[in-house]
Amino acid sequence: MIGVFDSGFGGLTILRKFQQLMPEYDYVFLGDNARAPYGSRSFETVYAYTLQAVRRLFSMGCPLVVLACNTASAKALRSIQQNDLPLIDPSNRVLGIIRPTAEVIQSYTRTGHVGVLGTLGTVNSQSYIIEIQKLYPEIRVFQQACPMLAALVENGEIDNPGTDYFVKKYLDLLMAQSPLIDSVILGCTHYPLLINSFRKACPDGVSFIPQNEIVAGSLMDYLRRHPEMDARLSKNSKTYYYTTDNPSVFNNAASLFLGREVSSSHLDW
Repeated sequence: MIGVFDSGFGGLTILRKFQQLMPEYDYVFLGDNARAPYGSRSFETVYAYTLQAVRRLFSMGCPLVVLACNTASAKALRSIQQNDLPLIDPSNRVLGIIRPTAEVIQSYTRTGHVGVLGTLGTVNSQSYIIEIQKLYPEIRVFQQACPMLAALVENGEIDNPGTDYFVKKYLDLLMAQSPLIDSVILGCTHYPLLINSFRKACPDGVSFIPQNEIVAGSLMDYLRRHPEMDARLSKNSKTYYYTTDNPSVFNNAASLFLGREVSSSHLDW
């Protein structure tokens, strides 16, 4: 199965696109909701929690794990890939969601000025700046942390005028850094649910980059290029949901992200 991990619920927006584009595969979604959010936690804590989740998904029969969380991708992915994976199982793979977004950024910007909205942890890691400038050193990247937005989404405040206020506040702070920004990465998997608010607050000529579509397309391409991994993945069109918190709470919130009801199980570490 393909393992999909997030600290909370936002990774369900990535999973949903996987299911739409690659419905034949089997998936295991693991949300560490009991310890969410990760956005303000230290590198060491995010790394420890993420490694624990990766090990658990491996043990559940997932040779391929996607960190469908910008914070985990920013703070833990590289260490896990370089230091832990060779010791756990060199034939398994752990992928993130920042690099695929960075790889296609040039096709979205005309001005070469790109904005990133994300959690405090993602912004402080500078992972988007590092990855984009590795590939496209001519592109300038501007960032803005949005500490309120993920919590507002998870508390069902998507259509609240107060949410619109914070979206506009953060977007204005980002745009104030450069009037030439023409493309904005929604660098948190919760933010696609706020796309209407972002569009209302958005200046003319600025577009938002659909990270879930990019990541799903990147995974499809990865499996085409790695038939040995594809052959290890079961294809029964099934998805299993696990949460470290209360399953009924998870089920209710997950319906916001997936647009349908799900049934999850509790997972103890």
